[in-house]
Amino acid sequence: MAISSAIRLSDRTYLQLRAFAWVAAGLVVCFGPILVQLGRFAIKTDFDSYLLLVPAIAVGMVFLAWKKDVGYSDPNRALAAGLAIAGIAALGFSWVAGNSGGAWTANWLTLATLSFVLLLAGVTAWFLGRQMLSRVSFPLGFLICMVPLPASLTADFEYLLQHSSASVANVGFQVSDLPVFRPGDLEFQLPGITLMVAPECSGIQSTVALFIVSLAAGYVFLRSPWKRALLSLAVIPLGILRNAVRIVTIGELCVHIGPDMINSYIHRKGGWIFFLVALVPFLALLLFFAQSEHPLSKGKN
Repeated sequence: MAISSAIRLSDRTYLQLRAFAWVAAGLVVCFGPILVQLGRFAIKTDFDSYLLLVPAIAVGMVFLAWKKDVGYSDPNRALAAGLAIAGIAALGFSWVAGNSGGAWTANWLTLATLSFVLLLAGVTAWFLGRQMLSRVSFPLGFLICMVPLPASLTADFEYLLQHSSASVANVGFQVSDLPVFRPGDLEFQLPGITLMVAPECSGIQSTVALFIVSLAAGYVFLRSPWKRALLSLAVIPLGILRNAVRIVTIGELCVHIGPDMINSYIHRKGGWIFFLVALVPFLALLLFFAQSEHPLSKGKN
């Protein structure tokens, strides 16, 4: 009788998974035109190209989370209803935004994608048991990263990085003892050249990319929620410092080699070099947090 009971529990879990798979597939089909539009948007814009990687990373997280078999448990229908209501509301707002004109029109894809993520989360909570839902809660929440940032929020974040990087770069110029005059927040007058920190120099693309990496790395290598949060929050000062180092480096090159260095590869296409440099302290912080959670490190204390 114990064996048959285990079989019944396994069958019920299988039925949960099968029902979820069919309804989730139907949801993807219904949102097909919106998801296709999201893919085209990500391909056309350099900043949002990371959106295409988010679902693949989330699927990988699910496979990592599914290390042991999970028995049957009742779904969280209250949570599912709340998510579904929020998803339907977001879908309604996206329709209004797409037909209202003005600044709202640019945000319809953001709202439509948010609606898909919320409804998918609702479907997950409706069909999967609480144990299975707890296993996939982080990957499911990670899907929020596939929602395009509103243009206004992107501009504000870009402004923050641009001005903060210029302020830190000014400290770098002072430390380097290079003659510099700063008539404005974003302008540096150096011997033989004047540098302007443009919005394109904010480093917002690489900062967002590193933030996505920090979420995935924290989930894979860390167990403590607050350490995961600290790792992700550290991306912002790292991004500002990386940008400041790039500004100071370009300024030094222009002064000591020649003003033509402003058109060099390191300025036009060298962002990936400084991104790799920023990975060094990021990986060091990740390693420090990971070792602090290791049983051997705790035993030595």
